[in-house]
Amino acid sequence: MSYLLNIETSTTNCSVSLSFENNLIDYVEQDSLNYSHSEHLHVFINELLNNNNIKFNQLNAVSVSRGPGSYTGLRIGLSAAKGLCYGLDIPLISISSLKILANSIKFDGYIISTIDARRNEVYSCIYNSSLEIVRKEKPEIINHESFIDISKENKLLIVGDGQSKCKELINTNDNFSFNNSILRPTSKNMIDLAFNKFKKSDFEDLAYFEPKYLKEFRTS
Repeated sequence: MSYLLNIETSTTNCSVSLSFENNLIDYVEQDSLNYSHSEHLHVFINELLNNNNIKFNQLNAVSVSRGPGSYTGLRIGLSAAKGLCYGLDIPLISISSLKILANSIKFDGYIISTIDARRNEVYSCIYNSSLEIVRKEKPEIINHESFIDISKENKLLIVGDGQSKCKELINTNDNFSFNNSILRPTSKNMIDLAFNKFKKSDFEDLAYFEPKYLKEFRTS
């Protein structure tokens, strides 16, 4: 019997969901280009628990997106998650924001999750239909040959807000497809991933865990 709170703040979408075992109870989210996570996240958490008559001390774990994505968004999400875990003495679970994106859809081929990383660059990771990693996550500059080799023998579905760059810059072939309805990670798609980790006691060290940024912070 486990209640999990799931926090996703790696992009412009500030998203919080509450789950019981492997099932969604409720969620609150807002996608804002202003990155207003610091204003909304704790409000959303309180609203979510109050609306469902769940007390903080009933939570069994908190899962949080570990990145890659927005430096500020990731720090805000992790700070909130760590604070709850410390105060409630419950474990912390982390999930890749790129895997959360890939978990948004079923596809009989390879799913390429992308998050915009400025200019012609994206954060990306390639998964198979079972969400196993085919090529590890990394930042990469998109050009006309990106993913072409892997597309010769595989159907590819590109999701995430980096897909617009891929459409514009890659010389795609018939094995490429895109899904414009999947642009941002959402906490709703963390539930089964978090519950599987919870069952395995796959937890993070609260004292030392940090977001996975993948590249250094730049101001320009």
